Amino acid sequence: MLDENEAGAPVDIASLAPAVKAALLEVLIHGELPRAEIARRLHLSRASLTRITRILVDGGLLSEGGTRLMAQTGRPSEMLRLRAEARHVLGIKLTGDGLFAVVTDLAATAIASVERPLLSTDPEAVVAEIADVAAGFRADFPDIVAVGVALAGRVHQRGDGPFVEISEWLEWHDVPLGAMVRDAVGLPCAVENDVSALTATEHWFGAGTGVDDMALITVGVGIGCGLVLNGSPVEGAHARAGLMSHTIVDEAGPYCGLGHRGCVASLLTSGAIVGAYRTVGIDYAGVVAAAREGDPVARAIFDDAGRALGVLIAAVANLVDPQKIVVSGDGIAVVELGGDSMRAELARRLDGSAAPVDIDVRTWDFSEWARAGAGIAIRSMLS
Repeated sequence: MLDENEAGAPVDIASLAPAVKAALLEVLIHGELPRAEIARRLHLSRASLTRITRILVDGGLLSEGGTRLMAQTGRPSEMLRLRAEARHVLGIKLTGDGLFAVVTDLAATAIASVERPLLSTDPEAVVAEIADVAAGFRADFPDIVAVGVALAGRVHQRGDGPFVEISEWLEWHDVPLGAMVRDAVGLPCAVENDVSALTATEHWFGAGTGVDDMALITVGVGIGCGLVLNGSPVEGAHARAGLMSHTIVDEAGPYCGLGHRGCVASLLTSGAIVGAYRTVGIDYAGVVAAAREGDPVARAIFDDAGRALGVLIAAVANLVDPQKIVVSGDGIAVVELGGDSMRAELARRLDGSAAPVDIDVRTWDFSEWARAGAGIAIRSMLS
């Protein structure tokens, strides 16, 4: 919350002028920066930057710190840092049977979280649940300024805001979720596909900070792939970029649920791994435990899964030449248990002229999906 002794009247971030948002964004993404550096990056005069930063400092979004000697000029320059705690954002992840929520600061750092079952997937019932969660959090965080919702499915922007074109897990078709949540909660609401949201959030606030070209691959119940090229997320002409889960790995392999033989989904998803183990009553965690204990069947299954992941990473690397590929998701144990096969397949499939692939494997907590919802809410305010 704002300290009245440190800042003036709070400002509405979404209504800031583009140049003011741009200055705030530089500090948000790159950390503490000297005034002269912000002016240089944004091609602003000293007078213009002074006016802009005064708005942000008076509004409690930036604070003035010490000075730093600038190598270019040899002169001291005053530093500005983000007051991430000045505002809070609510992030939501929806699954077919659950709602995960986090409150973050402006740097997308999670501060509080809650998890609830969804008793109904009716859109009105889900929105009512989101509104109830928001009301509970606002008792402790009255400065929540926006909501972001991440879910599996296709999301488009139209007229009154984002709408869910289709979400199989929720059995939704053409649901105007953004407007519904906005009206119920009384705050701006951003909605995005969960993999796209996680990619965008990792780009600004995680492993991709400062990277213009990156890919994110998620492994778990499904397989997702998100891309950032030239500093911007890639959506595709029909919001379908990154559909890589049915890339063929082994033409003699098992069938996936859509009838594709030997594709990535048939070997790498948590359901495929459980199905290949063929033991009644065991879940993904059980197969992981068996592999860690040296069970040869479980180890062979994870070797195949690792090989599929290596194929997928190589395909992405060969196609878009990213600076970094982030691998994450609730099925991330495949890197631990099938990592040797993954690296061998990657080496075999990577083009001989390709640059070495920087793979960043991220530890996973399911609340990361909700944090991704907060990340897109922050991005939406500053876009």
